[in-house]
Amino acid sequence: MQNRRDFLRNSGALALGGLMLPNLADAFFDNKKTANFGVQLFTTMSVIDKDVEGTLKQISTIGYKEIESAFSMKGGYYGMKPKEFAKLVIDLGMSWQAHHVNGAPFNRPAPRPTADGSAAPARPAMPPMKSLLNDTQQIVDEAAEGGVKYLVCASTPVKTMEEIKLSLEILQKAGEAAKKAGLTFVFHNHTAEFEQVEGQRPFDMMTSQISADILKFELDLAWATKAGVDIPALFKKHPGRFPLFHVKDLNKETQRPVEVGTGYIDFNPIFAAAKTAGVKHYFVEQDGAPSPVENLTTSFNNLKKIMG
Repeated sequence: MQNRRDFLRNSGALALGGLMLPNLADAFFDNKKTANFGVQLFTTMSVIDKDVEGTLKQISTIGYKEIESAFSMKGGYYGMKPKEFAKLVIDLGMSWQAHHVNGAPFNRPAPRPTADGSAAPARPAMPPMKSLLNDTQQIVDEAAEGGVKYLVCASTPVKTMEEIKLSLEILQKAGEAAKKAGLTFVFHNHTAEFEQVEGQRPFDMMTSQISADILKFELDLAWATKAGVDIPALFKKHPGRFPLFHVKDLNKETQRPVEVGTGYIDFNPIFAAAKTAGVKHYFVEQDGAPSPVENLTTSFNNLKKIMG
């Protein structure tokens, strides 16, 4: 099982937590409708390219109303042009709100030999993967053409100070281009952004060196929790800077993503602070979901229970 960062690197590229707080529904959704839950399509990576329309139709049938797209083995937008994909989503009664792209490419590690010493099997051929390092304007133009509101940097290397400095330059440039095109540019975290590099956290460098009108954040609730972040305190420190959430849960023992409501993440205090965060859209994501449609159904039903 692999998370987004692992996938990009290798490819080159509740318990329910007790009763609801009295005002949680008001804080969670301005219009108080669970219909605003969305799906990050990386959850469906194992199945969507085999039947794009069928997979999206199943997602819509569950009750999800918003889509956040990601990388596809078919290339482009699940084998389509931006307007074509947007029309398909709309025809199925949903809206395409955001799109994920890579920041700077990760170095692709050499294949490890097998246990018996023989060569590792060849990796599947990958379609070209655009990155904000090399293809900023094309990525921005295509997102604008598709009508999405948010362009999201899914991941970028931040393990060394050299990587961080390059990534900051990329994020600044991409944010400026996105703003000019009428898009909101957003960064999606993993755990690495909250780990110290030469005495500094990459996330803090992003917030201090790039202005809020250029860069906002999609907080992955699971990875931030795993990194030991006090999420409500983070919202208080940077109010209004988190228009997007990845609603994700983790198994306590394995620390791997599971259906929302079946792991250890306590969503109640996070959702209660959503107004301070400035959140507008909630995308359910389960990296490496073994049965994506079934898993997304469980997450949706548990979120409805959370909402009361």
